[in-house]
Amino acid sequence: MLISETEKVDKTVVVLGALLHDIADSKFHGGDESVGPKKARQFLNSQNISEETIEHIIKIIENVSFKGGNKHQEFHSKELGVVQDADRLDALGAIGIARTFNYGGFKNRKLYDPEIKPNLNMTASEYKASDAPTINHFYEKLLLLKQLMNTKTGRKIAEERHQFMETFLQQFYAEWEGKK
Repeated sequence: MLISETEKVDKTVVVLGALLHDIADSKFHGGDESVGPKKARQFLNSQNISEETIEHIIKIIENVSFKGGNKHQEFHSKELGVVQDADRLDALGAIGIARTFNYGGFKNRKLYDPEIKPNLNMTASEYKASDAPTINHFYEKLLLLKQLMNTKTGRKIAEERHQFMETFLQQFYAEWEGKK
């Protein structure tokens, strides 16, 4: 809600888009990106939400996530920009770092392997299938998010969280190399 306070947006669309954008994250449904929009539509229909609002929310759900591979986004709205910034901010900073390592552990990925370099040129399908070490995710996604922010408020918050992640990585490498 913090970002929506500084933007002229339909707050109902923003709130419902934010709450429902991960209702069925494709990462936990075999990569099927249709499950989330279907579940969201079922829920919204049960709440007697207008079809116009439902369509807007579904478009947000279909377009909010970072998918790697430099995917071009077809749909744009101020509401999507706000929800997308909030989603991206969740991936940055201290909580973003914690989530990254939690997911890496869940997927049984290596923490770090200096022999496996980050791949910044993956297709969307390669990005989805990647089992690279968790530290690589910082370079393949997290450190790219700051430049993708849509709103002034999002950019300001992202800058601070981005800097925190840079500091974390400096400390991580110093400890890894036994310098600290």
